[in-house]
Amino acid sequence: MLDTWTLLIIDDCAADRKIYRRYLLKDPHQSYKILEADCAEDGLALCQKNHCDVILLDFCLPDKSGLELFDQMQQEIFKTSVPVIMLTGRGDEEVAVQAMKRGALDYLVKHHVTQDVLQLAVRNAIKQSCLQAQLSKTQERQRLIATTALRIRQSLNLEQILNTAVAEVQQLLKCDRVMVYQFDADKNGQIVASSVESSPAALCDRLGAGDQKDTGTPGRRDAENSLIASPCLPLTVSSSFSTSSRLPLTASYSQSPIPNTTLREAAPTATLSTSSQSPIPYTYELGLCNCVSIKEQFNTKVNLVVPINLSNNGNPTPKLWGLLIAHHNSGERHWQAEDAQMLNEVSVQLAIAIQQAELLAQTQAALAKEKQLNIFKSQIITTVSHEYRTPLTSILAAASTLVKHSQQLDESKQQRFLGIIEQKARYMSKLVDNMLLVNQFELEKPKFQPIPLNLLEFFSDLIEQERETAGDRHELIFKISGNSQGFCGDRGLLQQIFINLISNAIKYSPDGGTVEFHLIGKESQVIFSIQDQGIGIPMADQENLFQSFSRGSNVDTIPGTGLGLAIAKGCVELHGGNISLFSQVGQGTKVTVTLPKMLPMDQLSSS
Repeated sequence: MLDTWTLLIIDDCAADRKIYRRYLLKDPHQSYKILEADCAEDGLALCQKNHCDVILLDFCLPDKSGLELFDQMQQEIFKTSVPVIMLTGRGDEEVAVQAMKRGALDYLVKHHVTQDVLQLAVRNAIKQSCLQAQLSKTQERQRLIATTALRIRQSLNLEQILNTAVAEVQQLLKCDRVMVYQFDADKNGQIVASSVESSPAALCDRLGAGDQKDTGTPGRRDAENSLIASPCLPLTVSSSFSTSSRLPLTASYSQSPIPNTTLREAAPTATLSTSSQSPIPYTYELGLCNCVSIKEQFNTKVNLVVPINLSNNGNPTPKLWGLLIAHHNSGERHWQAEDAQMLNEVSVQLAIAIQQAELLAQTQAALAKEKQLNIFKSQIITTVSHEYRTPLTSILAAASTLVKHSQQLDESKQQRFLGIIEQKARYMSKLVDNMLLVNQFELEKPKFQPIPLNLLEFFSDLIEQERETAGDRHELIFKISGNSQGFCGDRGLLQQIFINLISNAIKYSPDGGTVEFHLIGKESQVIFSIQDQGIGIPMADQENLFQSFSRGSNVDTIPGTGLGLAIAKGCVELHGGNISLFSQVGQGTKVTVTLPKMLPMDQLSSS
């Protein structure tokens, strides 16, 4: 079916108008609706009431000249250029020049007008008008996209970027809602920005989810923020658009895998003609490995979806970060090819802004980490210089006494001085070990080597060792309940947890008393706690005690580095467990550790 174009003939000669009408209605390539006027006043009135695609304008009219009427129409009526073909009975070149200067598209001498000449002139006028309109539309679209991109990229804060993007795209496409959906590592994800707020139920309804029942599919969509569930084939979203019929965007599966995450416009299969009925093939390919049908989950009759692809460190295959979704549900809306093009161009700018924000965040995190490490190094130097001074003084004094007065000292006194040297050297060695271990945790490079352990034997041996060094003022009690068999953990790290907690319990109970170690075995986890009757910890200090170099404000002259609980916490977390503390000043402290018997496979592989 041919497109119908509206053509206005303004000529005071009825015979000429009749000839032009006959010629144009015989055109096999175009269909016309023809309006006629025999004077300037009537022609102006018809222009005001009707949109005219082409005007045939006679130079000589009874009430004013064609050029004067042309000037008046341009000033009063035409917001955009309308092709005007000037007609005259004289072959006057001066008239032709004046008409063309004023913006007339063509100039025809009446006695030279034939059927072919007139048909070709009008078709060329229509074609040029369409091209000019398309150029103006493209320029305006590029201006809008450039403005949108500028606003999106004004900020380096990711949240602000996303919120600006959805607001700008909603204004750009004049749609009901715009959303940004971000994938996580396993291709599930959630909406991270939306131009409107909506309840979970309304969100499901508006996105075409319907009253779907949970079928047990892994990664099933959460109604509030998840749009894509798990496994399916890679997806091809495609549509054939027409400038008049405006077919909606549709979705279908591609049966062959799409190795690359790409977004491309398919090459047209036919040359685009001036007919508004000509189809324009338009295809998007989303290389998604985990998604449910866009047609079902996004309801593509109301949603237009394009990917947000980030550059991938020089890799030709981009990284799929998420989706940019335009939603429209108020009244009938058929997405056009230009809508998809604009949304895609915005997604490219959004991807650049996202990548810039992520790079800034990584740089800031690295700087913060570097600052933290510098502070940590300073604390190490301060702690070592302070903690080494006293034992080194004792070692030097004992060694000097042995060197100078060994012959005057009996064997028991010599052994006492040697014991002091050994004790202080062991303290310094343990301090170095603690520093190295804390440094590993700070650099996030701890070693974790789990093996099956008999916890009953393991803790029994450790408690016997502590009993030998604790002295008579402290009584160590070992309680056992439940089944602790089947535990798998790192022997060295587990020993660090126990030694640091038990030594703290003894050290901060200067008046002696009972230190109770309770091991509880459950089906999938073990729990052990260490409780003392010591000085306790003020409530204000408890929040920071698991940080390196943090100590209670009531320790007075009791020596210590503030590393014990930090080390214990790091070792517990490597086991996938947690540690908690309860303390009251003057009544003692209880530290509880909960560990899984078997670490999950994903944690084992990451460690």
